[in-house]
Amino acid sequence: MTDIDINSVLTQIRALQTQATNRPASGIEVPAVDGSAGPVGGFSAVLKSALDSVNSTQGNAQRLQNSFELGDPNTDLASVMLATGKAQVAFKGVVEVRNRLVSAYQDIMNMPL
Repeated sequence: MTDIDINSVLTQIRALQTQATNRPASGIEVPAVDGSAGPVGGFSAVLKSALDSVNSTQGNAQRLQNSFELGDPNTDLASVMLATGKAQVAFKGVVEVRNRLVSAYQDIMNMPL
């Protein structure tokens, strides 16, 4: 990797970090160590948001498929195929993230103490 590539990646990471910290807190509450509950932010909120986005993308593709199959004149085959392709790409991305998380977990669990 060249210096330009590294700086580009660092800039993208900082931009994503800023976006993640500027998001409003989710309504998920978990008990803290002292027993009080507070909103969860950070990685879990970003992961939940990503999963919700993939779920809505898949739901939209399914709705378009159903309306096309029922003969809705406002739904064309191109939009159905495009929505289905977007849903497939989003799902593959989630599966890849899951695989990498599992791999990282296994690496951590296999570390000697």
